[in-house]
Formats: sequence, C-alpha cells, structure tokens
Amino acid sequence: MQKPVIVCLDLEGVLVPEIWINVSLKTGIDELKITTREMPDYDALMKRRLAILDQHKLTIHDIQSVIAKMGPLEGAIDFVARLRERCQVIILSDTFYQFAQPLMRQLGFPTLLCNQLEIDQTGRIVNYHMRMQNQKKHSVAAFKSLNFHVLAAGDAYNDTPMLGEAHAGFFFCPPDHLPKEFPQFPVTKTYGELQARFAQAVDFR
Repeated sequence: MQKPVIVCLDLEGVLVPEIWINVSLKTGIDELKITTREMPDYDALMKRRLAILDQHKLTIHDIQSVIAKMGPLEGAIDFVARLRERCQVIILSDTFYQFAQPLMRQLGFPTLLCNQLEIDQTGRIVNYHMRMQNQKKHSVAAFKSLNFHVLAAGDAYNDTPMLGEAHAGFFFCPPDHLPKEFPQFPVTKTYGELQARFAQAVDFR
C-alpha cells in the first residue's frame, strides 16, 4: 500500500515572484536584489537587508505596499490546485507571515510554514525570528516520521537541505550555478515538467 503523499514547495521563485527583488525594483535600491539564490547564509542576508531598510528609512508598510501589487507566477494557481486534488501541499518558506498573507490568499491558502518579523510601533522592522533553524529540512523529516512520502521543489541554496531530505527533490527554475553545485537534483523549468517529475516519483496523475 502506497504511503500518502505530501508535496513541499518553496514560495518565492517557485509560486510567486521574489519579494525583495520587487522591493528593489520599486525603491531603486539595487542591494536588495540579492536573495538566497545567490547568498547561502540566510542570517547574514537578513541582517544586510534590515540594515539597508534602516539606512533608507523603509518600513513594513513600504514593503507591504509592494507585495499588495504582486501576484502568483503565471500558472501557479492552477498548479497548486491540481496538486491539492491529488495530495497534501505544504509551503515551506523562509519568508515572513507579515509578507506572505496577500499572496497566500491568491493561491487559495495552502498551509504555510515560515517565520515572523518583529516590528515596532512606527512600522520599523527591528528584528526577525526564525521559527527554527533549518526548518525546511526538519519539516520534511517530521513528515517522513509521520509515514508520508515527501516530494519537494525549490530554487535556491536554502532549499537544498529540504530537497535532500525529501524522498525526491527537484529544482524549479534555479539560477545556472546551482545545478552545477548540486547535480543530484533534477532541474525543471515549467509547472508541467515539475508535475511530470512528481508523477514519476509517486503514482499520482
């Protein structure tokens, strides 16, 4: 008898555009374009981002105004809906609940496990709090311990522990350098390709 299936997906770059890149484009601050696709140390990346926000006096409201104008990537809504007809779908992201809510609404509110921002009364982001270190890998390991068959897809350095822990892990539209560093993860470029890889890994269509 086949185990029930959970698909774990990264959020930014897989289902929605990169939030920080959109903030960079809106504000003209090029330094905010750097993401976990280029910088594997998430703690260093977030400290850098918060320092840049302070330098330019940007608040949570400035970022949320950018997010309010964003939407899922083309085809993402249908992709998630098709997956949810066949299995459980969990979004494992290093984003923050204060960022993700409008985007999750457009995706039909699949389950999201992510992190929290600490915001003062003026809207300044003073700190960030990870739900736990390496939460993507630990979440997949927990689902496996509950006797689920886990598939995963992501596009960045911080997704590779999740992909490695899953029964089958796949890159989705990664930057060119990542598959060279992690050749064990097959690369997919479209939702159709990713759906087909998932279907090959388990018996669902």
